Amino acid sequence: MKPIVDINDLDRRIYEEKLRDFLPERMIDIHSHVWLDRLKKNVKRDRVVSWPSLVAKENPIEDHLECYKLLFAGKQVTPMIFPGLVNADSADGLNDYVSRCAGQHGLPALLFSVPQWSAQEVERKVLQGGFLGIKVYLNLAPAYLPRREIRIFDFLPHHQLELLHEKGWIVMLHIPRDDRLRDPVNLAQILEIERRYPGVRVILAHVGRAYCNEDVGNAFEVLKGTERLVVDFSANTNARVFEQLIRALGCKRILFGSDLPILRMRMRRICEKGIYINLVPKGLYGDVSGDPNMREVAGDEAEKLTLFMYEELLAFKQAAERMGLSAEDLEDVFYSNSAALIEEVRKGR
Repeated sequence: MKPIVDINDLDRRIYEEKLRDFLPERMIDIHSHVWLDRLKKNVKRDRVVSWPSLVAKENPIEDHLECYKLLFAGKQVTPMIFPGLVNADSADGLNDYVSRCAGQHGLPALLFSVPQWSAQEVERKVLQGGFLGIKVYLNLAPAYLPRREIRIFDFLPHHQLELLHEKGWIVMLHIPRDDRLRDPVNLAQILEIERRYPGVRVILAHVGRAYCNEDVGNAFEVLKGTERLVVDFSANTNARVFEQLIRALGCKRILFGSDLPILRMRMRRICEKGIYINLVPKGLYGDVSGDPNMREVAGDEAEKLTLFMYEELLAFKQAAERMGLSAEDLEDVFYSNSAALIEEVRKGR
């Protein structure tokens, strides 16, 4: 039987020599996905990148929890879980699966919310499913909108934000638009959410998709004026972006997230002309020749590739060392900040 993730000697050496002592004993992964393929119904990837689907066709909770044991020997990792991509037809089935998994394993979870749902529907689904809030995504914006014109409020509508504000619930926010974190519309709407809906616990995913230096612009100058926004660094390997994040927001508002299962990918990320490219071993993920975010390498270069998860953590370690983060700071980022957020939301229910 093929292992969930193939850990080789290079991976073991990186973990034992560079990561084990850097990471705290307890960790919370605030950003992870579980789903069963049979529950998906015509979920399209026409507005999102396609390469994540090459890593895992599905991610049952059993595989998910086993993966942490393989990747983080000797550590205790608790994930917050939510489905992978959904559409209106598959949302209920996928959310129900996550709810059952969270209940069976004592895990925090988010409802993947469809923007057409009324506030009353969202409230009922969150409470019945034992969720701590919602996850939203740009693929659920109205179909008539071109991908490049989608705004946050097109898939995170005001009536749902009003509910989240009233209840003090979480929203996991993956921002849209080609300019990513530096986009002025994104920044304006992030600030509007903080101003109009101060009760909402916004987690900005992937450092606002600032995967390359060119994605930042003046975003951190703008966002350092926020008071409640927190940011996860899931699926991001840019140490320079992490340094700017730490400088702008401090360690109390940064959360470790992975984006598993895609962080099982064997890869290294580079940027060319502001576009991120995942370097992967030739043949490992099928034909990727038509994907601008993927490039195959072979020989010695391929043999030096480790796992996406370790690449993310090595980048954060580099930033942490440059910024002089303490063991207490790292405890906050990898565990305490998320633990406090989850506890506060649970108490408010």
